[in-house]
Amino acid sequence: MSRPVILITGSSRGLGRGVAVSLAPEGYDLAIHYASNRQAAEETVAACQAVAKSKDQKFLAVPAQLGSSEDRASLMKRVLEGFGRLDCLINNAGIAPRERADLPDAKEDIFDEVINVNLKGPYFLSQLAARYWLANPGKSLLPGGYKLIFVTSISANTASVNRGEYCISKAGLAMAAQLWATRLAADGVQVIELRPGVMATDMTTGVKDKYDKLIAEGLVPQKRWGKPEDVGLAAKAICRGDFPFSTGDVIYLDGGFHLRRL
Repeated sequence: MSRPVILITGSSRGLGRGVAVSLAPEGYDLAIHYASNRQAAEETVAACQAVAKSKDQKFLAVPAQLGSSEDRASLMKRVLEGFGRLDCLINNAGIAPRERADLPDAKEDIFDEVINVNLKGPYFLSQLAARYWLANPGKSLLPGGYKLIFVTSISANTASVNRGEYCISKAGLAMAAQLWATRLAADGVQVIELRPGVMATDMTTGVKDKYDKLIAEGLVPQKRWGKPEDVGLAAKAICRGDFPFSTGDVIYLDGGFHLRRL
């Protein structure tokens, strides 16, 4: 029996793992992408198996450096060969700059590294997925057709001058979502951007005290950190077809951070 197949990039930990663990109980087969930490990816696989709807579901850890065109091609090939299909791509993988620097002091090599992983990688991985979907029209096993999900960040439109490369990468990714939504809408592919806010992951452990204080002071109207499962719940709703007449939309997962307030 064929099941919908979902590829989640950066799902060895953090938000990606939260998405994977939220989708496993829905009965999907999942490709768990990781960059280098295979052990963490296998932990995600085990977590998915523990909550899977069926023992027949397949969870496969697949490595790739998303900034490499060869690795992206290999990733897509391994997913299609391993599962026989692809119904949804969730572009979640992302990195923070190796060092935070004020704009006048930022380094070009760090800029390139962040842009390659956070923007170039998902943009061209989406191209590979789109080529497959365009060659296999109307064959998605998900309600409403194929799905392309971009996990961006409030940094897409919130300036942080000590990590400009990260903000630029997320702003570019938000436009990538608009572009692919426009191109693929008539071809049965739904494209949605998920825009998380201040999230409790290993990426933010170093600034926990800072954001604990800011959240308590009202930076986030709901006065809590976001959790990986918050992103997982949104991805689950999209995959099961709860937004059939939507594409190109931005869904904020930020506790109201984006609200303009006086």
